[in-house]
Amino acid sequence: MDRQLLIICLLTAGINLIGTLAYAARIAGVRTRRIAMSFALFNILVLVSRTSNSFLGPFLAKRIENRIVHGGGDSLFLDFQIILASASVSVAVGIVLVPSGQRLFARAIGYFQQHRSTAKLILKTATPTGLKTVRDALHPPSLMHLRNLAKPRGVGWGVLLANCLAQALITVGVVASLYAGYLNPEFRVTASQLSAVINGFATILLFALIDPQLSVMTDDAVEGRVSEALFRRTIVWISFSRLAGTMLAQVLLLPSAQLIAWIANYV
Repeated sequence: MDRQLLIICLLTAGINLIGTLAYAARIAGVRTRRIAMSFALFNILVLVSRTSNSFLGPFLAKRIENRIVHGGGDSLFLDFQIILASASVSVAVGIVLVPSGQRLFARAIGYFQQHRSTAKLILKTATPTGLKTVRDALHPPSLMHLRNLAKPRGVGWGVLLANCLAQALITVGVVASLYAGYLNPEFRVTASQLSAVINGFATILLFALIDPQLSVMTDDAVEGRVSEALFRRTIVWISFSRLAGTMLAQVLLLPSAQLIAWIANYV
């Protein structure tokens, strides 16, 4: 693995880790009863995660351009598989860190409620006190929580499958469109622009089907119609479906790239 590929993998891992931990902000909102603030934190993290995904483009494009000019393109598919694998690993780590994340976000919500400054909140994290707070918040999932996953999920399989598909498309969108440019170098610019269509469809799917379900359930948990334990299990199952989506992205990479390369001829 060369330095450029390592940077891409670390960036991919960071993006997916942030996106997974964002769900913990909802749990923190239910526990603190600060729903609006938790949604603000959730939206900031999701925005950072989904926007940062676009930063992968230049790194991947440069790698493809080098392969086209200097050869060695046969290894590109393996490189992209490694990149997608880093996404799956980071999501798995994020799921393990959800209990720690909810404690940390609960404290962040309390701090923001008092100081009302995002800049102060970010700077506070870098202080010795902030680092101690992060360290104290680290807590592995308990065995009881793992056993409770066998209880009712709170959402249907349709929602989980839709989230899995949406996460797979978001994960593979940029990578597949750029790899399509290698498969069809004559129209590689056209192929790269088609990632916006894929990511746009996945984003609509998330905002139209997944987020409303979680928002309604969050309100139910705050009002006592749904237990906090059930809400926490729902978040974990949603996180598992995200993990399944990143794994599905591995399977979708080649057929998606081939389809995009073919569509680029007729756009």
